[in-house]
Amino acid sequence: MNSGPKIQTKLADRNGDVDITIMSERFTCDWSGCLYWRKEDTLIVSDLHLEKGSSFAKRGMTVPPYDTTETLNKLIDRIEYWKPKRIISLGDSFHDALAHERLSQLHINQIKQLQENREWIWICGNHDPDAPCKLCGVLAYEFELGQLVFRHEPQAGLQEGEIAGHLHPAGKIIRRKKGIRRPCFVTDNNSLIMPSFGAFTGGLNIRHKAFNGLFKVSALSTILIGHERVYHISAKNLVG
Repeated sequence: MNSGPKIQTKLADRNGDVDITIMSERFTCDWSGCLYWRKEDTLIVSDLHLEKGSSFAKRGMTVPPYDTTETLNKLIDRIEYWKPKRIISLGDSFHDALAHERLSQLHINQIKQLQENREWIWICGNHDPDAPCKLCGVLAYEFELGQLVFRHEPQAGLQEGEIAGHLHPAGKIIRRKKGIRRPCFVTDNNSLIMPSFGAFTGGLNIRHKAFNGLFKVSALSTILIGHERVYHISAKNLVG
């Protein structure tokens, strides 16, 4: 049986974060799954899916109700670390149209505290097409800044300067004859798809047909998210 290509990951390839360029702009891929744009002092996250657990519970599916707490705690930690002046949340910040109404007062207060003295942009997603009540911020279908456009769902074909979410990309490598599958950033240095930041969200293998045509294959690479580490790996070393 073919176990796939062997990966020789050097220590130099394993860091707490990795810098990449999109349209000549430098970004930092953080181990948590957020993206930091130092030039604009902007932190980007995608697919928080807050209150996914309570959404499942309403449909009779019993899951631990801790996803919002875990996701917000991680977000608080990274905002305290990077201290950005602007946050862009790339859609599906809430798991359904009424999820923001199910937020506890504690979680509302935490988000409001994060929003103090900084610009906050909610990008519309397919799960959350409307602005969350009780919370500040600007609602937008897309947000353009310089050569870049931030949107929830990647458009078909090669899109220069696009930074999107929606697909929850994941990459799989073979190490010591075992498959390891992790959320990841995907880029060809012209565009990028973000990993999901939410605690209860799954991932879609980048070998899935949903990614076909979105990137220049010859330049495609991924930044796999490990335990407080990221691994910059060429897409040719990933398996389906």
